Amino acid sequence: MFFESVRTEEINPRLADIELPAWLGPPVTEMGTLLPMERLLARSDNVVLNLAFVRAYRAGCSFQVEIAFRQGDLHGGDFLELHMMAMYATPRFTLRAGEPLPDRLLRWGVRFSNGTKLTSIDDRSGEPSAPLLQAMHQGGGETGSMLGGTRLWLWPLPPPEPFELAVEWPMGGIGLTIVELDGAAIVAAGRRSTDFWP
Repeated sequence: MFFESVRTEEINPRLADIELPAWLGPPVTEMGTLLPMERLLARSDNVVLNLAFVRAYRAGCSFQVEIAFRQGDLHGGDFLELHMMAMYATPRFTLRAGEPLPDRLLRWGVRFSNGTKLTSIDDRSGEPSAPLLQAMHQGGGETGSMLGGTRLWLWPLPPPEPFELAVEWPMGGIGLTIVELDGAAIVAAGRRSTDFWP
């Protein structure tokens, strides 16, 4: 035989049954309910952010944001950095208290009617004791047209009332932009979510 297995230990056959905590991201065993949005969040000379849809689960919801890029007058290196900051990593910056956020940092946030505010740049070390919002960058995209996406995970579901989604990205030419979303529709969709298997 030309190719032979070098693995000698047996793989745990129940590994796929491991359930991750709900706050880490969308459940892998649940279908979720799709709510089409197609809401233009922001546009600059080089970047467009479009909220394509929300997928609601029983424990939380994900926001699918499409990101379109064009180089325009940007130098090649600046354009590449812009693309990389949005698409391939959630950068961690060490800041001292009172220091401004780096312009290259793409920031997301939600604010509920009771004043609770969650952002994608909040400290999330350890298991959260309160709701959270995290950016789950998807990377990739189509390099010819420079399309890609970002998925935001909000845990738990928002209150069943209007709330705000905010974005700001100075490097991308996006000033603070806030849109209102329907929390009641998202919660209702989450209740309709079903498991892939009974």
